[in-house]
Amino acid sequence: MHFYLTVALSAFLLFLVQPLIAKQILPWFGGSSAVWTTCMLFFQAALLLGYAYADVTPRALGPKRQPLLHIALALACLLVLPIIAPDALKPQGAEEPITRILLLLSVTIGLPYLLLSTTSPLIQSYFARLNPGRDPYRLFALSNAASLIALVAYPLAIEPFTGTREQAIGWSILFAIYVILLATLAWRVSRRSESAPETSVGMQSAASGALPPLTTQLRWIALSAAGSMLLLAVSNHITQNVASVPLLWVLPLVLYLLSFILTFDGQGWYRRQYYVGPFIVVLIGMCYLLVDKTYQFDLVVQTSVFCVGLFVVCMVCHGELVLAKPEPSQLTRFYLLISVGGALGALVVSVGAPLFFPTFLETSLALFVATLLFVPVATQTQPLLKWFAVALAVGVAGTGAYFWKLEHNNSLEVTRNFYGVLKIKEYDDRGSDNHLVRMVHGAILHGEQYTHDTWRREPTTYYTPTSGFGRSVNQKRIEAPLSYSGIRIGMIGLGVGTVAAYCREVDTCRIYEINAEVERLARKHFTYLSDSKAKMDIVIGDARLSLEREANNQFNVLAVDAFSGDSIPMHLITDEAVRVFMGQLASNGILAYHVSNRFLNLPPVLAEIAAREKLAGLVVEDPSQSNNALHSTSTWVLLAKDASAFGKIEGGTPLERVPGTPFWTDDFNNLLSVLKWKH
Repeated sequence: MHFYLTVALSAFLLFLVQPLIAKQILPWFGGSSAVWTTCMLFFQAALLLGYAYADVTPRALGPKRQPLLHIALALACLLVLPIIAPDALKPQGAEEPITRILLLLSVTIGLPYLLLSTTSPLIQSYFARLNPGRDPYRLFALSNAASLIALVAYPLAIEPFTGTREQAIGWSILFAIYVILLATLAWRVSRRSESAPETSVGMQSAASGALPPLTTQLRWIALSAAGSMLLLAVSNHITQNVASVPLLWVLPLVLYLLSFILTFDGQGWYRRQYYVGPFIVVLIGMCYLLVDKTYQFDLVVQTSVFCVGLFVVCMVCHGELVLAKPEPSQLTRFYLLISVGGALGALVVSVGAPLFFPTFLETSLALFVATLLFVPVATQTQPLLKWFAVALAVGVAGTGAYFWKLEHNNSLEVTRNFYGVLKIKEYDDRGSDNHLVRMVHGAILHGEQYTHDTWRREPTTYYTPTSGFGRSVNQKRIEAPLSYSGIRIGMIGLGVGTVAAYCREVDTCRIYEINAEVERLARKHFTYLSDSKAKMDIVIGDARLSLEREANNQFNVLAVDAFSGDSIPMHLITDEAVRVFMGQLASNGILAYHVSNRFLNLPPVLAEIAAREKLAGLVVEDPSQSNNALHSTSTWVLLAKDASAFGKIEGGTPLERVPGTPFWTDDFNNLLSVLKWKH
């Protein structure tokens, strides 16, 4: 029981800390889904180091001294508790994010995570040593089951009821209990080893024969890498190209772990002949959805096909790992190479793909690798399937090429960095009245402009004069005295620079944008910024961090429109954020939140904050107009210190509280509470 409890608690903590720490640092890096992908790279790399430690130290120190070293490492981990990200590592706003995230994670959870990563393979080696003849691989299935429970428990039972700081303290207490369990177990093992020959698991392996052939070890790495690549690729595809809906980052990881649980359970859940057909079907389905845009925004279809596909492919990859697993004496090397594959897969998607692919080609690449590995599986099931599997691999490669072509159709430029893929697309012939240029981020429109002289200076999409933002700016102009000296407009989120259409020569406009690539594209392909004669300041970096460092700007209107796609940087819609933004307003200024969202109902969140801060609130719904191509449906929430600031703004309704809506702070916020279950 001691073995089982230690393994289960370590796995629970290992996967509970992942969403916990990611949520702590997510606001510091713009709320991008790429933060989660980078965190996954760190987790895979730390897992690799842990498995390497579990493989090397028993060989080097022997069965008596190695447990004593492990006890010392476990006690050292207590010195870095609790796991709360230090403010000293908070970015200033313009640093390279990937390196900064990896450094921050290393300092905050590096040592405890390393210790937890060693537990599964090392405890299994202890188990095999003290219980010869019993299958230690069942402990790996238990480990993944506990990991699965942690992932499901976090969004459903932990996050909705506790703040981030409480979560970190609670995790740290459980970790201290784990250290006690681990230390006592390691002490037992070292004492039992005193009467045994000084041979480690690695030495036993050498005595029983050489390690498996190099080709076998490379296949272990490749099978693990294929599953890891597809996990992150599917997560990217769903959150970037479909919708960044809460839980969608967790669902693929849950299915990934479930495949490990079922394949390593030892009950025969994986049998080749049963998975050949489903593998082919899901592969064709995923390839079809990559190139057919009919269902691009159908969340149910996209999520169902890609998540089922991920599960089936991972069952094949991990099932083949189980069929090829070595004797228990070599299990630490087996797990080490599995972790090498996992880290390589994460490295390809997190670092390699953004560097070498201008768009999301990693899904096609992961499917291609998985199909190549599927060829020998199909051949062993039915020799005639070999050439069909080869043809399938060629088809997947063709799908990737066609997807590349589709992504570049009508595109003036396609570029990619940490924050995602940006595409500049054009429609109709240049010089025509209807020539249109758009900036698209994943599946989300970031702004557009009609280039003809008749329309090029007109605000479009969510910024038309009847929008909440347009009405706010016009109201402030009405209030200005005859000796008009201009107004000050602030904008969080640049897009294509549409806000500049409102800025006159006497005005001052200050725009905050976290992604420098957005500014480059806005200046290169759009004319809003260059056409404006106002004083235009663009600040690159996280808006809230920048505003916290600046003197009072006295904005007449400050707009917040940095909600990337259908996800939101939650640090911009908390009580503390509203205080920062309101502190930058003139006495009669308006804080305007753009909250149009297909999946999240955000006005009630702002209503709770407004009630606590004693602010006036107004909701402006601006439906699209069939006779106006410049216009898009939008919802804006306007906040002010006093209702008189809204003046004669028409079309607004009072911002009302909704019973049951939680009060969002930096420490506590929960997307499930505002999810639109029907939309």
